[in-house]
Amino acid sequence: MHVTLRPVEAGDQQFLFEVYAGTRRAELDAWGWDAAQQDAFLKMQFMAQHRAYEAQYPEADHSIILLDDQPIGRLFVARSSEWIQLTDIALLPAHRNHGIGAQLIRDLLDEAAKAGLPVRLQVLKNNPAAQLYERLGFRNTGESGMHFEMERPSV
Repeated sequence: MHVTLRPVEAGDQQFLFEVYAGTRRAELDAWGWDAAQQDAFLKMQFMAQHRAYEAQYPEADHSIILLDDQPIGRLFVARSSEWIQLTDIALLPAHRNHGIGAQLIRDLLDEAAKAGLPVRLQVLKNNPAAQLYERLGFRNTGESGMHFEMERPSV
C-alpha cells in the first residue's frame, strides 16, 4: 500500500465532487430524496464549500490522495507562521477505516512538531472522526455552530 499526494488539477473537479458526495450520501438517504434531488443538492453544497475554502484559505495546499497511483480522496491544508490548519480530509467510502487518513494526519503532526506549530481543525459534532482526532492528541478548544474546534498543541 503506497499512499502519496499530488496537487489538485483542473480536471479533478468530478472526482472531488464524488469524494464530497461520499461523505454526505448516508445523511441524505435518510431524507427520502431521489438520486436526482440528492445530486442537485450535493452539487450546490460542494460548490459552496469549494468557494468558501478558496476564499478563506487562498494559499492552502489542496491535494489528491493517491493509493498506488489511484485517486482515493482529498486533503486540504492551510499553513501560517503560527499554525497548520487541517481544513479537510476525505476518502472515498471504500478506503475509510484502513488507517490511510490517520497516517496522513500523523504525517501532518510530524511536520508541525518539526516546525513547533500546533495543528488546528474543525469537525462536525456528530462526525465519528472526532474520536480519531482525540486518539491522535487533539483536544476540544471550543465550538462554533455545528462544529467542534480542536487543536493538537506543538510538542
